[in-house]
Amino acid sequence: MSQDRDINGIKKKDRELNPEAFEALLRWLGPDREEAGKRYEEIRRKLIRIFACRGCGESDILADETINRVARKVDELAKTYQGDPGLYFYGVANKIYLEQIKKRRPPVIEWHESEEEEFGPEFECLDRCMDKLSMNSRDLVLKYYDHEKDAKIEQRRRLAETLHIGLNALRIRAHRIRTMLYQCIKGCLDQSPEQG
Repeated sequence: MSQDRDINGIKKKDRELNPEAFEALLRWLGPDREEAGKRYEEIRRKLIRIFACRGCGESDILADETINRVARKVDELAKTYQGDPGLYFYGVANKIYLEQIKKRRPPVIEWHESEEEEFGPEFECLDRCMDKLSMNSRDLVLKYYDHEKDAKIEQRRRLAETLHIGLNALRIRAHRIRTMLYQCIKGCLDQSPEQG
């Protein structure tokens, strides 16, 4: 695979930080270069953790993109920004996360049985695609998206305990299954004859 590949919509050339920009970023993080370097590493680790906890597969790349966006504005920030620089990074990370959701997240297809006739092709495709999942994957995704609000949180905690995995690992598994379902349903609908 090419090293210039597009990951999460971010090209490799846009993920790289040139030496001058990196030095300017360190100066903004603190007057002592060594301490600023430690602060940089701490912020990067936290950014990776933030993206990983939100189920982003390429959390290190998204962390680097966050840092790069901040670095591109560092001259302006050095003049105007007051407060902990880390907080600015985390705000930018949140914007990048929301962008990723819009780009990558499959739309939720929800309906009730009474709507089955209206959503006939979608329902049939969902049914077919659910049948293609392993029993474990089908069970996981049904339980993961069951319940509402507080009950949903408790259900997911119990599910993670049952599977002997952490909540982040559970989120990643559910996201992967949902993505497979979305792609399967999309492919199925593309093959379905159009209704007149």
